[in-house]
Amino acid sequence: MNLPIGRLAGKLALPQPYLLFLGDTTEASYAKTAFGLADWAADRCVGELAIGGCTVSTGLPRLSPAEARAAGARSLVIGVANQGGIIGDNWIAALVEAMEAGLDIVSGLHVRLGSIPALIEASRRTGQRLIDIRTPPPAIPIANGRKRNGKRLLTVGTDCALGKKYTALALHRAFLDRGLDADFRATGQTGIMIAGGGMPMDAVISDFEAGAAEMLSPDAPDDHWDLIEGQGSIFNPAYAAVSLGLLHGSQPDVFVVCHDPSRTVILGMESFKLPSVEEVIDLTIRLGSRTNPAIRCGGVSFNTSSYDADAAEALMAAECKRLGLPVADPVRGGAGFDALVENILA
Repeated sequence: MNLPIGRLAGKLALPQPYLLFLGDTTEASYAKTAFGLADWAADRCVGELAIGGCTVSTGLPRLSPAEARAAGARSLVIGVANQGGIIGDNWIAALVEAMEAGLDIVSGLHVRLGSIPALIEASRRTGQRLIDIRTPPPAIPIANGRKRNGKRLLTVGTDCALGKKYTALALHRAFLDRGLDADFRATGQTGIMIAGGGMPMDAVISDFEAGAAEMLSPDAPDDHWDLIEGQGSIFNPAYAAVSLGLLHGSQPDVFVVCHDPSRTVILGMESFKLPSVEEVIDLTIRLGSRTNPAIRCGGVSFNTSSYDADAAEALMAAECKRLGLPVADPVRGGAGFDALVENILA
């Protein structure tokens, strides 16, 4: 049942397969769109393209635009989600080359493709499309705070880019495997590309954030679950507004805290210490109870990609005992993840 809600725009019809553009990225967290598509929509990706200075890779074949087109690609997806959502001047030549090779350009960045003269000219010359997906639907209402039917889970984070989308997707898959009626509700560019619809929360005018979240997960049958992809962190000095609007509008019955235990400071804002899992649980309950007094924490999702298997298992076991909650890595799965799912459903 993983379909867009009727009140949102129709299902995205993006030109597929994709060539994933990594630009000149040196921080894997800023290439999360490329990694997300490679991990969750691998059947729609033929390869990756990077320019000078890039040090990250999804593991897909490195292809030129012409090679990707010959391999069946129909579009180049900008796989970078950098601070500010900007398109680097040094990317333009590669994007123009992609259009000249017969690829449309798909972007979820804040800066619109159609605002860049060189891309407009190349589009007119080649006939290839410039597709911006970070566009909210029209007529988003102001939130009303009314309690809705159905069940909702929201992933929240100690920071940005550490696993909220992966956790929601993994939980959605686990719910479906258990025969439950569930939808993944995308709130960011990558999730929208994967799901084929959603709400680009950080492109919504602030006054309408909570209303957009209500629109994203409307009334549903009592046994239906919406697994809502979180955004940012309520502790992030730059992005907390989006996180709070999503929390209030989602009215989650259950939330899962997502955390990268290898981080000590906020990504891109190194003067700010990363909050603890306990701080996130406490503040999420205090703020979230404004629209759902019954809100509870279902457990913790760890991103242990920088740990080996034994170290990750030992760390999660220790944190589970310390916090008194299930702690699991949804990518590694296993008994810990099963325990997290069961506690959410309890």
